[in-house]
Amino acid sequence: MNINASAVHRRVLQSALPVGSVMLAALALWYLLAFALNAPGVIERVLTPRGAWTSSDLLTAALNASRPLLPAPHQIVIDIWNSITQWSLTSPRNLLLHTWVTASAALTGFAMGIVLGVLLAICIVHSRTLDKALLPWIVASQTIPVLAIAPIVLIILGSVGITGLLPKATIAMYLCFFPVTIATVQGLRSPQKMEMELVHTYAARRLDIFWMVRLPSSLPYLFPAFRVAIASGLVGTMVAELPTGAQAGLGARLLTGSYYGNTLQIWSALVMASLLGLALTGLVTLTERLVMRQRKGG
Repeated sequence: MNINASAVHRRVLQSALPVGSVMLAALALWYLLAFALNAPGVIERVLTPRGAWTSSDLLTAALNASRPLLPAPHQIVIDIWNSITQWSLTSPRNLLLHTWVTASAALTGFAMGIVLGVLLAICIVHSRTLDKALLPWIVASQTIPVLAIAPIVLIILGSVGITGLLPKATIAMYLCFFPVTIATVQGLRSPQKMEMELVHTYAARRLDIFWMVRLPSSLPYLFPAFRVAIASGLVGTMVAELPTGAQAGLGARLLTGSYYGNTLQIWSALVMASLLGLALTGLVTLTERLVMRQRKGG
């Protein structure tokens, strides 16, 4: 028992040590950059009017500036904590509200992208004509930058009275469906020739072949694509929030911060977006483990 526990501790330490080392190095570099960027402004606006000052005063003022060029990490943590704890969940100053607005649109677009991607992949795999007709256009669709297509989609949907969550979800779907389509095509074509011949000997219908052979074989291809898609969908959602002038959402929070030159608000929104991205990809990873474990058990 003790041997197993020590082995587990050793594995945890071996995996955590590289990550922790990189994080500490990144934090140290961040603090150095924050000091270097904030120091000139602090000297001019804060320390010089006071009179005599020391290097300790400069360090403290540069890392706690009210309008920093680059906020220090502890400033961002404090700002996020104050936003969550000092304002109600319905307040536009609460970052959790903006995170939920962005997450709901990203998840909706992710679900729409999965449906569209899987349907396109099924059509491509089962029809040689559609393979030649659709696949080049699907690839070409990703050459259009999302910053260019987002305002067009939002204007078109807005002209027919579709506003709110759906336009943002549509932009997220645009970025989600491509990796899902490509991975699903590869996955559905992954069964070996022997497997396909075996089910054909039992006179299996095309639908039975899909459920019993093609779909299970495609699962190892699907979930990595889902992780890419959910991250892309989050980016698409935040991009869609910028041209709409949305009142809520992490993209709207970034836009408001840039209007007023509030870099602390901008970085707080960016950190929340990264945490949301980690949470969403972690949710997909957890789902993958449960599905693959159940598949092995079955």
